Amino acid sequence: MTELVADIESDFGEAVIRGLSQPRKVIPARYFYDLRGSELFEEITQLPEYYPTRTETSLLRRHAGDLGRLAGRGRPVVEFGAGSAVKTPLLLDATGATTYVPIDISSEFLDGAVARLAAGRPALRIVPIASDFTYPLNLPHLTGPLTGFFPGSTIGNFDHRAAVKLLRSFGQTLGAEACLVIGIDSRKNPRLLEAAYDDAAGVTAAFNLNLLQRINRELDGTIPIDAFEHRAIWHDGFGRIEMHLVANRDIAFAAAGQHFSMRAGETIHTENSYKYTYREARLLARASGWEPLAFWTDPDELFGLHVWTAASAELQP
Repeated sequence: MTELVADIESDFGEAVIRGLSQPRKVIPARYFYDLRGSELFEEITQLPEYYPTRTETSLLRRHAGDLGRLAGRGRPVVEFGAGSAVKTPLLLDATGATTYVPIDISSEFLDGAVARLAAGRPALRIVPIASDFTYPLNLPHLTGPLTGFFPGSTIGNFDHRAAVKLLRSFGQTLGAEACLVIGIDSRKNPRLLEAAYDDAAGVTAAFNLNLLQRINRELDGTIPIDAFEHRAIWHDGFGRIEMHLVANRDIAFAAAGQHFSMRAGETIHTENSYKYTYREARLLARASGWEPLAFWTDPDELFGLHVWTAASAELQP
């Protein structure tokens, strides 16, 4: 994994320089997930305000039988952005998979998740890949059609054009006759959304600020962390939650060998999280080369679990 990790770190520095050099500063959300960021995100998933994890987990349990039938029994499961892989056993059990390929940008966090999963499933073949899943990947030799798993509404972090590109990339990675099990967050009351991304305990704020700490740790940054505050806002026109780091005073700092300055009130845009209606999700699938097979949601319609198949091939039993 060493060369892959080196590539990821190099990309991080380039992304920071590019993003902080823009008039409207931005750093892609995928760089949240170093080891500490991944740990903080796992804390977020347990918060009372953060409904997506528990709602999606409930849907995976409730519809396990249908998942096994639609997603394909015995197929290798490829998870994009595996994180702690806490939901993975639900899909592995539903489909009877004997091979699991977790892909995650944080190699340290991935190693820990794989060790925990392997301890409870000694017969499961696990082939971890530390890489950026936003690019097409060459998977290890796998037999038969594949099932992709993309939970947590991570697709919401991409604008619509990038989401289509990513989902097409998944199709290229998974190959013909593939299925994709994907969680997509729904549009809802903005107050619920803003609370989910700005919790009372301040864990999401710490998660956002950790991105600056990571720059200081890994890119010789001199960013004064106390000069920034977390902000989460709903943008109705775009149908998304935005996360920003807001400068509370004029500052100057260095990062990755470059010098930057920010005025009070200026922000670094760190994340978008798009929310989709059922109809918008179906359009997204078809625009990216997938055909919807099934959709389930909870009684409050907070979250959707979808099963799609590659549009160019029939699902094999």
